[in-house]
Amino acid sequence: MNYLIRTLQLGYKSLWLHKLRSGLAMLGILIGVTAVIWLVALGEGVSYQAQQQIKDLGATNIIIKSSKPAQGSTGDSGLVIAYGLTRADYERIIESVPTITRAVPMREISTTSRAQGRSAEVQLLGITEDYFSINHLKVSRGRLLAPHDLERRENVCVIGDATAEALFKHEDPIGKTIELAYNNTSDLFVVVGITQSRTPTAAIGGSLAGRDYNFDVYIPLSTFRARIGDQVITSRSGGFEGELVELNQITVTVDDVEHVEDAADIVTILLEKYHKYQDYSIVVPKELLRQAEMLRLMFNVLLVLIAGISLVVGGIGIMNIMLATVTERTREIGIRRAIGATQPDIVWQFLGETVVLSGTGGLLGVAAGFLCYPVVGGIQFAVQQSVPDLWETIPPTIRDLEPMVAPWSIIAAFGISVGVGVLFGLYPARRAAMMDPIEALRHE
Repeated sequence: MNYLIRTLQLGYKSLWLHKLRSGLAMLGILIGVTAVIWLVALGEGVSYQAQQQIKDLGATNIIIKSSKPAQGSTGDSGLVIAYGLTRADYERIIESVPTITRAVPMREISTTSRAQGRSAEVQLLGITEDYFSINHLKVSRGRLLAPHDLERRENVCVIGDATAEALFKHEDPIGKTIELAYNNTSDLFVVVGITQSRTPTAAIGGSLAGRDYNFDVYIPLSTFRARIGDQVITSRSGGFEGELVELNQITVTVDDVEHVEDAADIVTILLEKYHKYQDYSIVVPKELLRQAEMLRLMFNVLLVLIAGISLVVGGIGIMNIMLATVTERTREIGIRRAIGATQPDIVWQFLGETVVLSGTGGLLGVAAGFLCYPVVGGIQFAVQQSVPDLWETIPPTIRDLEPMVAPWSIIAAFGISVGVGVLFGLYPARRAAMMDPIEALRHE
């Protein structure tokens, strides 16, 4: 141990005599270690936000959606196409999966809403009261739909924040009526509540379409069925087309995340048995979470490989410096060999210097790695203050990005930096040790 400490002390003293040259040699390692920590931290931050979005869907949820089959694939050539989930599917799923704790059916159409002489294109949803909690929707004014609204089939509605802004501008919509058009007719609904503004959910893995809740209008599912029914006719390019859909979506919650896959398998078997065509899709957020975790690991490996190139370049720089040092100190090597130093002593002397170079550069790189927090925050603040228009166009994932330094990246980056130093220091050290002492003493 004493021998190792003396070797490292000697290495520090030798390098201190050439501060600029040693500093430049450390710079490559410092940049490489910093790059590894920063890139992994940014990747972890992006991955964390993606996983939070998936968790917002509910890791214990299973989302079953109606999917319109391709034209002609069902052999149905009529004006009205019937497809998707049925109320019988809903009943069968509840009865057949014992681990289900909650099931939320939903019916949805696109329509036009009018009020105060204004109009807005909205999504009209027939729901039960649990729809709000399962989608984390909160009320900003008024109230949400209640069980008695469904029992009495009331003509009441809860509207999204953007819908309220489009139809009522600065007036209070609570207690006022809006007109909803469907099937070449319309009906009046009393506004009882407004949901808080919410950032649209992004599509995840191509399995779940993005959704903007702000332009929604929610009415009781029983009212939807009584007023509108299952069949909806819409005009398209001078003609008409219709669809017959009982339910657009069923979201079920199971009691434990470990039971999600078994419940999804049972749901799949039930739908395959009673549906002639693939007119449904099943999304399991837990599976998306697993895919996101796998993507995170692949992303981190890619970033480490990219940043590792900087470390290799830094190692080559150290080797060049050490080769120059060996040539410059040839006479010193000859003197040490003449007074009894063995070849291993010479190898350890120069290897110690490369370890000091790479280790010091690695430690400085680790310190610089923690600067990613203030640097990223400073860049975000500067862009927000200097170009607010550009800031608003940046995706929320980037605007809200917070780097997360991974402890393993610090250990890995420092370990690789020392390993690179040893690897690229071996050749100069061996070259110094293999010198003929007599020829070395003659060197001027």
